[in-house]
Amino acid sequence: MTKSTPQSRKGMRARTKLVYAGREPSEQFGFVNTPIYRGSTVLFPDTASLEGRSSSRFRYGTYGTPTTEALEKAWSEISGAADTVLAPSGLAACCLAMLTALSSGDHVLVTDSAYGPTRSFCEHFLARMGIETTFYDPLAGANIEALFKPNTKAVLVEAPGSQTFEMQDIPAIAEVAHARDACVIMDNTWATPLFFPAHERGIDLSADAGTKYLSGHSDLLLGLVSANEKWAKRLRQTFQLFSNCAGPEDAWLALRGLRTMHLRLREAEKQGLALARWLENRPEVSRVLHPALESDPGHAIWKRDFLGSTGLFSAILKPASQQAVEAFLDGLELFGLGYSWGGYESLVIPFDCRSYRTATVWSPEGPALRFSVGLEDIEDLKADLDQGFARMRAQA
Repeated sequence: MTKSTPQSRKGMRARTKLVYAGREPSEQFGFVNTPIYRGSTVLFPDTASLEGRSSSRFRYGTYGTPTTEALEKAWSEISGAADTVLAPSGLAACCLAMLTALSSGDHVLVTDSAYGPTRSFCEHFLARMGIETTFYDPLAGANIEALFKPNTKAVLVEAPGSQTFEMQDIPAIAEVAHARDACVIMDNTWATPLFFPAHERGIDLSADAGTKYLSGHSDLLLGLVSANEKWAKRLRQTFQLFSNCAGPEDAWLALRGLRTMHLRLREAEKQGLALARWLENRPEVSRVLHPALESDPGHAIWKRDFLGSTGLFSAILKPASQQAVEAFLDGLELFGLGYSWGGYESLVIPFDCRSYRTATVWSPEGPALRFSVGLEDIEDLKADLDQGFARMRAQA
């Protein structure tokens, strides 16, 4: 049988690559999956290898194992990246990407719609390191150029925006940033490389929370940072200096999740759109924030740049009391109240961005809810929400 290689898979579609990327059965006695390698110490055959005077594939557990290497290679292949490193969480991946690009005295531009803990990292840790952050309107596009300073070294984008789902014109932002030799960093967790090929769209460092759709089962914490050729060496060096490693079991579970990720993403897309369209027609709902909906302000950019959508979106309710919203949420049977997403189970949270937005004004007409649609039957999910809306009306 002809052996599938990254080179031979270049013309293949993503679904096929996911099955083969990062697997070398010939190196594992014919077993299909890379096993879990746990360990710190690596023994060398001779002094030359120990001292680095001859090549050695692995040197110490913090530098990587066959398990972590398999996931790194697989993610690089499906991302079109020069290299990938792993981190113990999605937030750690975002922080590692920024620390790769920034030094003391630098300035970074961060979208006002960024993930909340990423904002906190900028406002507290980066500030302590003498790195200045300016938050910008996610709809700025090429107009972001007006915010650049002589010491602006990076721009962080996230599309769609965390919780509020604004779409950013990433190619336009990347063009402006690269003209000033700034690094473009993206949190690409919502779409993953399968639905948004970040490096093809001008991203230098792409951070993803493998905790979400790569895992798919709400049972691991993991982050990944992929880099293009220009930034690959510096990313690897920064990773090794921190030794902020992902656990071997988590890497192995992520490899297992990788094989079915395309199928799960397509199902999440179908489920998410079905529920979003149902909510659009509810009398209790003012509007739905989902870029794949034709009614969404960012739909044209999504259609131009993205290859699909996922099961995470938000809805703005018509004005309702907190008591009514709590009655709606607290009685739900199939939607858990939890802050993660991307697993097989459906989740919902209320949110309010007014306290931390600084470059834009968040002023919804009613309470805001974020939904993560799981793999339950869509009619059962609708029935659960329908009962919730009845409870909400009863509190009016």
